[in-house]
Amino acid sequence: MADALTIQLPNIKSAIALAGNAEENLKTLSQLTVATLVLRGQELYISGDEKQIDLACRLVRSLEDLWSKGNSISSTDILTAHQALDSHREEELHNIQHDILARTRKGEVIRAKTFGQREYIEALRKRDLTFCTGPAGTGKTFLAVVVAVQALLADQFERLILTRPAVEAGEKLGFLPGDLQQKVNPYLRPLYDAINEFIDPEKVPSLMEKGVIEVAPLAYMRGRTLNNAFIIVDEAQNTTPSQMKMVLTRLGFRSRMVITGDMTQTDLLSNQQSGLPVALQVLKQVEGIAFCALSQKDVVRHHLVQRIVSAYDKYEQ
Repeated sequence: MADALTIQLPNIKSAIALAGNAEENLKTLSQLTVATLVLRGQELYISGDEKQIDLACRLVRSLEDLWSKGNSISSTDILTAHQALDSHREEELHNIQHDILARTRKGEVIRAKTFGQREYIEALRKRDLTFCTGPAGTGKTFLAVVVAVQALLADQFERLILTRPAVEAGEKLGFLPGDLQQKVNPYLRPLYDAINEFIDPEKVPSLMEKGVIEVAPLAYMRGRTLNNAFIIVDEAQNTTPSQMKMVLTRLGFRSRMVITGDMTQTDLLSNQQSGLPVALQVLKQVEGIAFCALSQKDVVRHHLVQRIVSAYDKYEQ
């Protein structure tokens, strides 16, 4: 019966990638497998009983496409690999690791980190209307912007339109300084941030002046038909049923729309109904619409965010 195993890593860069910041990845691997993992230089020592060592070795090997190239590995990558081994989805894991969605202006690789995210990206690429729900940190908005910007740069669409309802969450619009556009900019900041990852911020104002990129509150969509555009409706849990119907019926020819929201974070008044769950119920049988439900397993922010989401889910049940 084996009680120890050594894996020789090709270089220091791969060792650093596998270990992660402050060896967080080794700690995560150890928690998942109950094996002990110790890295000394380019040698990874795995100890434990036979099953623990086998699982740890398979898990490390399943991440080899990443660490062998010195690519950063997150705890989400490890959890997805563990899920793949558990459900015999190794081939799908391989596709996730190799399918590069885009690169940021800084050269950082953007790809799906989870099976849920991969399904979402496939829907964004193929369906004219996609609904995506899930907690904070699952990449709902960011991945939609990535796909939209890539499509825009490839001339698949003439315009990129990002919109969200300007619902007061603590502050009243009337008390914020500036004109209407300045008042709603704080609500739209996450959308600007995502765009700036891929398009030089100095070029964005020019694209906005030309109407190639439009970032506006939902009220600006009323009465329009949005042709040849990729439309992202963010924070859709803060729409009313009438607002949701209004924006859905703006979809024009050669256009694509994605609706994102987190139904646990509604900022509407207690007596107001959210348009997002209503739309999901009304449209669930309509052919051609994709519905993606991301969960805490798809959270790709700081590892504590996943635990926070899980704790709140248990508390609210």
